[in-house]
Amino acid sequence: MEWTGIRYADKPTAEVRRHIAASPERVWELVSDIALMPTLSAELESVEWLDGATSPALGARFLGRSTHQALGEWQTTSYVVEYDPPRVFA
Repeated sequence: MEWTGIRYADKPTAEVRRHIAASPERVWELVSDIALMPTLSAELESVEWLDGATSPALGARFLGRSTHQALGEWQTTSYVVEYDPPRVFA
């Protein structure tokens, strides 16, 4: 892997705008279902809600465990910082 000079502290982000032929409610079901994420990723192995949370809510946290052949294993705690069903899950 080539070093690009970017650091995690630089807060990498991704944003995509795409028209999807589905209701906002159906799309919401998919993007807010953290248990679905590991089934779609080659790196993310598992996720779990923390602090007794069982679903998305503002301030909720979840732990993701990942692995990559070149990078090893790591875990990341994610925070729900915006929550406005069925419009925003960040």
